[in-house]
This record gives sequence, C-alpha cells and structure tokens, in this order.
Amino acid sequence: MAQLSIKSRRSESGHLCTALGLAVASWSTASIAQTSTPAASSTASSVELDVTDVKGVHHETFKVDNASSPKFTAPLRDTPKSVTIINEALIKERGATSLTDVLRTTPGITLGAGEGGTPLGDRPFIRGFEASTDIQIDGLRDLGRASHEAFNIETVEIVKGPGSAYSGRGSTGGSINLVSKAAKAEDFIGGSFTLGTDQLRRTTLDVNQYLGEQDLAFRLNAMKHEADTPGRDHVEVSRWGIAPTITWGLQGPTRVTASYYHLQTDDIPDQGHPVSLITNKPVKVDRDNFYGLVDRDFRKTSADLATFSIEHDFNEHLSLRNTLRGGRTMQNYVMSRPVFANVGQEESGLVSRGFRPRNVVNTSLINQTDLFGTFDTGTIKHTYAAGIEVSRETITDKDKYQGNNGRPGDLYDPNPHDGGWTLLPGTGQVTSKYQTDTRSLYVFDTLGLHEQWDLNLGLRYDDYDVKNRVAGGAESSSELWNYQVGIVFKPLPNGSIYLSYGTSSNPSGENTQSGGADGAGAGNLNGNKANLDPERSRSLELGTKWDVFNEQLSLTAAVFRTEKTNARVTDPVSGLVALDGDQRVTGLELGATGRITDAWAVWAGYTYLDAEVVKAGGNGANDGNQSKFIAPNSFSLWTSYDIDARWTVGAGANYMDERYMNDANTITVDDYWRYDAMVGYRVNKNLDLQLNLLNLTDETIYDASHVGLFATVAPGRSAELTANFRF
Repeated sequence: MAQLSIKSRRSESGHLCTALGLAVASWSTASIAQTSTPAASSTASSVELDVTDVKGVHHETFKVDNASSPKFTAPLRDTPKSVTIINEALIKERGATSLTDVLRTTPGITLGAGEGGTPLGDRPFIRGFEASTDIQIDGLRDLGRASHEAFNIETVEIVKGPGSAYSGRGSTGGSINLVSKAAKAEDFIGGSFTLGTDQLRRTTLDVNQYLGEQDLAFRLNAMKHEADTPGRDHVEVSRWGIAPTITWGLQGPTRVTASYYHLQTDDIPDQGHPVSLITNKPVKVDRDNFYGLVDRDFRKTSADLATFSIEHDFNEHLSLRNTLRGGRTMQNYVMSRPVFANVGQEESGLVSRGFRPRNVVNTSLINQTDLFGTFDTGTIKHTYAAGIEVSRETITDKDKYQGNNGRPGDLYDPNPHDGGWTLLPGTGQVTSKYQTDTRSLYVFDTLGLHEQWDLNLGLRYDDYDVKNRVAGGAESSSELWNYQVGIVFKPLPNGSIYLSYGTSSNPSGENTQSGGADGAGAGNLNGNKANLDPERSRSLELGTKWDVFNEQLSLTAAVFRTEKTNARVTDPVSGLVALDGDQRVTGLELGATGRITDAWAVWAGYTYLDAEVVKAGGNGANDGNQSKFIAPNSFSLWTSYDIDARWTVGAGANYMDERYMNDANTITVDDYWRYDAMVGYRVNKNLDLQLNLLNLTDETIYDASHVGLFATVAPGRSAELTANFRF
C-alpha cells in the first residue's frame, strides 16, 4: 500500500496553498493504481515519498461569482441582468471607508445632495433615476436616510435596471444591497490602524472565534474614525460603530444568527460652494472656502439594527430561511446653505447662509421568509426561490429647532465664526409621521431548458399602504405587480448571451423624505399625489457575460433602454400633478472584473447614459432635455499588481462627464478626472502596510448638487497609511 506524506503550511508571506499538494496526491494515487497488477498486488510493496513543503502566494480577486440573495437563482454569469459587485478586497485596496466612497468611483452612478426637506445622506442615482430609498442591508430595505459606513461591509451589490420584482417598490434605475460580515467557522483577530493627512485617525477591529464542540461562532467588528475633510476648512467628521454577530449551527442543517449594528456620527455639515447666478456654475473661489457656522452648525446621526434569522436545510434541494429585523435611525442637524439671493449680492462679494434644520427618526420592523432550492420537472431543472415579506416603516419629523440666517458672509474670505444668527428650540411638535405598511409575495425560477438555454422568471406582488398619521394627513394605497423575464443562451460553458425585460413601480409616498425643490416628480404625498396611480417603468436589456483567462476575469457588456411613460409632472392647465410625463434612458455598460494573470488584478467599467426627459410637463419648455444630475459618460479603472510575495502596487482613474443641475439644463458642473494610487507591503504573515494616495492631482471636484443652488465639494488630495494586522 502506498504511503503518501504531504505537508502544506503557511509560507513566510502568510499565505496557505494546499492545491498543489492535493494535486500531487491525486497524481501519485492514480499513478500507483495504474502500475499495479494482480500479481504485484499479492506482493507487499511500499512507496515512501519525501515530505513536500508547498509554498505559494495567495492573490486577492475582485471577482464575485454569486449574489448573496437566493432571489438570484443562477450564478451571475447566467443571470440576465447587469449586476456590479464591489467586494471587501477592492474596498480595502482603494481605501474606501463609506458607501459614498464606493459609489463615487462606480461608473453609471452619480450623487445628489440634500438640505432641509430632502435630507442629508447617501443619495445615489443609478441609470438615471434616484435610488436613495432603494438601499438594502442583507436583502432588507434600509429606509433611513443615512451615511453608510464600510467597516462591516463584505460586499456592495448594485443591481441595475428596473427591479421591483427583486426589491419591491422603487428600484427604477436599480438598487443597492450592502452585505454584512458574517460569523465564520475559524479563529482570527484582525483589524487596522490608519493615520493620514488632515488629522485622519481610523481604527478597526475584526474578531472571529469558533467553538467547535458547540458549533458556535462569534464575530465582532468595530470602528472609530476621526478626520478633517481634505481640501476643506473646518469640515470635520467623527463616527464610531460596533457590529457583533453570533451564529449557532454553522456545520449543521439549522443555522441561527443574531446580529446587532450600531453607528453613531457627529459631524460638521458641509454644503460646499454656491452656484453663480452669472456663470451658472459653482462660483470660482478657493476650494477650502467654508460657508458654514462652526459655532452653530452640527449633524448628529445614529443607526441601530437588530436582526435575528433562522435557516434550515431540509435536504440538499430545499432550504427555508426566516429573517426578522427591527431598526431605528435618527438624524438631527442644523446647517448653513450657501446661496446667492440675487446677482447684486454676488457682485458685491457676499453670500447668504440659509438656515436649514432637520430632526427625523425612522423605525422599521421587517420579517422576510424565503423558501429556495431545486427540483426537476421531466428534463427541466428548476432553481427557485419564493418568499413572503411583511414590513412597517415609520418616518417621524419634529419641529426641533428654529432660527435665522444671520448676516451674509464674505464670498471670498468667509468667517466661520460670524455672528448675527440665532438658534432656538422649536415647538417639538410632530410635523409629519409617515407610516408605510407593505405585504409582499414573490417567486423566482431559473428553468434549465437545455445545457445551453435557461429561462429566468420573477414575479412580485406588493400590497402597499402609506399614510401621514398627523391630523388631516394624506394617505395612499396601491397594489403593485412587477415581473422579470430573461432568456439566457450559453454558447460555451464560460459565457452567456441574454435578453431580459423587467418592470418597476413608483407609488406615491415611496419617498416621503423628498422636499419641495424636487418638484412634481418627488415621491411624496404633497398636493394631489396621494390620489395618483403608481408610476410604472419598463426596461429591455441585451447583454453578454464571459469568464476568460481560466475563468479568473469576468467581462460584461450590455445595451439597455428604460422608459417611464407615466411620470409625475405638472399639468399646464390645472396646475396639479398628473401622470403625463415621459422619461427615457438608453445606455451601454462595459465591465471587467478579476485577474488577467495570477499577479495582475483589474476592476474597470464604462457607462454611457442618454437620459432624456421626453415630456417634462408644465409649459413644455424642458421637453427633450437631459435629466438633471446624470452624467452621459462615466468611467472607472482600478488595477493592482503583486510584484512578489511582499510588494503590491495599484492605481486607479475615474472620469465623470459634465452634468446639469437643473431641469432647464442651464446650470452645470464640469467634468473631471480623478487619479488614485496605492502601495502595499507585507511585513510578515501577521502584518501588512498600505499607503493610499487619493486625488493625486488635487482636482477640485463637485460630486453632488441640489437643483442648482449649491454644489458639494469632494475631498482634495490626501495620503493614508494603514497597518492591517491578522492573527
């Protein structure tokens, strides 16, 4: 009998490589079996192999093959829809610490700003449509308008195109799912220390412990972050968070997980620069000019999410999962909005500081049950998921602060300690309390018609009701049916070509946190909107996906058209809101994710969007204009190379096209290029160092705006040195 002795161990660089050892074992066993004969087998023989010490380098990849949700009933390569995933390895290499950092460098996504009625927080636009209420955490809607942190994020999943079948109401341009870090069946202690320019101090901790006898795993992620904003005077950010998770039954058929997430922030809000009434662009001033009042302005937020889930595998073909979550988010701020009152004020070198307060509490209780697995009907294989979701979400606004603007500030030399302002307690009265109740049913199925042909189907029904629970508050109810259908052809095992059609619904009240400046198209219940049917969108997409270079690199391409033919606009006769608008987005997306070689990683994408307001309502003056906030062209590239087992270098470039800031297409922000770089050095198996240089050319970038009144300023050039440890 052959005696094989093969040992795999960690190299000095701290990477474990067992694949070669297993291959040697398989080859040796097969070789001995082939050379054995009946005669030889009757004679005792022993083959002694030398101990093999296998060393190798583990290379991180940006490629993700499957989405986290069971609603995606096929691997991403065979899913007839554009899905962009940014994993933890890419987030870490690029030095991103927030969702805004991630989205800022993702093609096809632009950012919007808030103020008073439209709150501060993450406000992405995907494929030409706002998605601020289409952000989910682990597949459950996160309605609270917040600034999401990255310390507990495993991946960011961006699903493109109308997707109400997947996500429920909204999701016209797409949705975003933040996948949290989960407890694992291993032991490690990790974390990082970051020091940087502009007083950056950041610490993270990631601890996982597994008790094998109890089959119990515990994971704790924590973060503390303090910094000034590069290129901006007096703009400070301060936040901390903690996220414990415990899972019982990782190795068994039943898994029980309880998790909690807390994030707390205390920042000085920054509304950037006013827009010139003369040039119709952000005014030409020093980038670091800050027009807020540091003795008055503040922004405090908190987020608390408690989640409990049970998942059971009945067998290899059938699983059941139930997830229950309770959440509360709070946002409380007073800020200064820099806006010119008139041309004369601008010519005099003055700028008004608008008083903008907000105090809002969002609560949610969501229960989602998923049944998923596989079965066959004749020669057709079904991979399916079906579910029920019940939720109640409440958004409560209070009149907490009152005050005045104070005297105008100096446009070219603003004094953040200017006086003349007042800040007084408000009445504390509840000004609005929007309660949204939803009951949903959905089913998805990928039918394997043939080894080369799949049919992907999805259907969702939502019983949707929203009401403002103050005296005389508006109320709206809708029944929403949405579906997804796609056909997938696989000419080769490593590639697919697909054609898909999907729908979405935007009922009144889906975005009650939109202000008057958003106009007739806002998703609130103002005016007569409560009496209107939902807006409906549809999209047709043709695409292809290929895994090349030994399936290490994913290449994607898609052309699409999304149209909303009953958009909310102002009727020119009655002055009321009517469903007479038409919005259309035609586009192209290209992507590359993964490794070109074992040492060379790449993440790249290009998006072209022809976002047209075909019929804008009102007097028709804006018919045919480009949708505001949307860039026709956007491009992103990040690539890194492992020089050897210790050194890694990386570089990236981002391009954002010129965007309009108003419906009339008269106010613009310029296009820009941004360049970043990274150098990593592995000291030993427990420690590596990473230096990130962000916005190398110190470009002045306006990355968000609010209907042409002001434009927020993205960070300038900065340097960050991070020590990552893991034991």
